[in-house]
Amino acid sequence: MCWFADFRFPFCALLGVFLALSPARAGEQVDVALVLAVDVSRSMSPEELLIQRKGYAAAVSSPDVVRAIELGAYGRIAMMMFEWAHDGHAREIVAWSVIASQADATGFAEKILADTTYGQRRTSISGAIRHAAALLKDAPYAADRRVIDISGDGPNNQGVPVTMARDAAVASGLVINGLPLMTRGGGGFRFNIPDLDEYYRRCVIGGPASFVIPVNNWAQFPEAVRRKLILEIGGLVPAEVPRVIPAQITFGEPYDCLIGERIWQQMRQQYFWDQ
Repeated sequence: MCWFADFRFPFCALLGVFLALSPARAGEQVDVALVLAVDVSRSMSPEELLIQRKGYAAAVSSPDVVRAIELGAYGRIAMMMFEWAHDGHAREIVAWSVIASQADATGFAEKILADTTYGQRRTSISGAIRHAAALLKDAPYAADRRVIDISGDGPNNQGVPVTMARDAAVASGLVINGLPLMTRGGGGFRFNIPDLDEYYRRCVIGGPASFVIPVNNWAQFPEAVRRKLILEIGGLVPAEVPRVIPAQITFGEPYDCLIGERIWQQMRQQYFWDQ
């Protein structure tokens, strides 16, 4: 309601401007807005997909993760989770949620476990990054940091080049961290590369304090995710992880960030695939 009838319209206009600029209208303040982007390509077996889902649930609900959240400046984070595979597949598992307590974290974990994963064809890390970036752009929160947490067991083989998606996300102020799954299983073993951790370092991650935590076997997975979340919540980087050199820097040994696309092309020619 606006008072002073003689000045009603100017006063209302000024009030509208004030409300539009009010922090409350910008969204709830959180320490970090975090997107969990989880690979469900068919290069992983159904058993591995289940281990992955349980590992994320265990990590999110870990008391250590909750403690890290509580120690933040605002004592809360915003987080959501989606699964990705080919360039057109991005399925929400848990919607944006504010986590500020053990109950919040447990509720998020329960939603992860309540859903069922179905493997999908192809691997588009670039598509996952672009989808995550759009989610963060529209997230209804005022966040000090906006982070994409992406896991995967192979290189990009569909969509735009992964470095193009990475560079665009980093240029918009986002941080991308990686969880390369250096495991063996599923039907897409032909797309495995032995240095997936280096691929993630050179081609996928980016932004201030970005880092990679490799997973060499599935027994390590829950602990790797837990550790990664704690670092992301605190805006830290593992001491043993070297500073990442952006792809556009040309000194040093070159790395083929299109290796996944090249493997796919070779397989397509060998087996006469039509897509």
